[in-house]
Amino acid sequence: MNLRDLRYLVALADYRHFGQAAAANFVSQPTLSTQIRKLEEELGVSLVERSPRRVMLTEVGRAVAERARYVLREVDEIRELARRTQDPESGSVRLGFFPTLGPYLLPHVVPAVRARFPRLELLLVEEKTPVLVQHLIDGRLDAAGLALPLHDDRLHAEFLFEEPFMLAVPKAHELARRESLRVDDLADRALLLLEDGHCLREHALDVCRLAGSTERTGFRATSLETLRQMVAAEVGITLLPALAVKPPVPRSDDVVLLPFSDRAPSRRLALAWRKTSAMAPFLRRLAAVIRDLPVGLLEAGAPSATPAATPAAARRRRG
Repeated sequence: MNLRDLRYLVALADYRHFGQAAAANFVSQPTLSTQIRKLEEELGVSLVERSPRRVMLTEVGRAVAERARYVLREVDEIRELARRTQDPESGSVRLGFFPTLGPYLLPHVVPAVRARFPRLELLLVEEKTPVLVQHLIDGRLDAAGLALPLHDDRLHAEFLFEEPFMLAVPKAHELARRESLRVDDLADRALLLLEDGHCLREHALDVCRLAGSTERTGFRATSLETLRQMVAAEVGITLLPALAVKPPVPRSDDVVLLPFSDRAPSRRLALAWRKTSAMAPFLRRLAAVIRDLPVGLLEAGAPSATPAATPAAARRRRG
């Protein structure tokens, strides 16, 4: 048994197609098929159910493929440990972010990361939280920006920052004349929310339960930009995270953004990686760069205003 054959089996489990699995490993289909048969002969069991239209792994094939993933991940960790020991701030790092964070955080972070780690190659992935967590566990990602709390004891979470939410209302809305509001002001109001799978939806639902508000029925957005456009069109009101309303995001004259004056709803964000990762020392340094956001960026306020260097913001910057 060799690592190459285990990679072939894992690829077959992923693609369920000999041709695609072979292409992913840069070998011919007959080569991959032959090696899978040799692996079956060595183990004395059938790993694959072959049919003209599709490929399925047997029960033992699925179990072996999952063990093979673990073995290959550990081998990759050993190689990464050796390489990072020689030059810890070079090579590539695979980072994942969920859609309501990545597009708004990365413009502020990537330049700083490139300046701090000039030899580092960033490979960025955007997926919903459940996919990111699975990719971390499978070893397809080195780290991911996730919302706390995490519910997987295989992952380490390095706290980054707390991001407040603001209420977005149409300019003709009765609340638009307010300078700020309390969470209780949302009582008995219906909010526009994202579809299932977005962690921001869960945060917004928590606010709804706290305030006594509800979700507007008959509509679920696929993105923050859709929510923003629906507010501008006077369809309803919604919660937006602070980073999503700050430059370089363009401001809409049809949307009024209201900060909360008490118990401001927020989300806590972290950089997560496998507890067994050989990259952990480097990832802690990377998290420190991500955490060092410009002063005032996380303050809940109008995006056109010049952020004040408040003591709290200054402490975040020093942290």
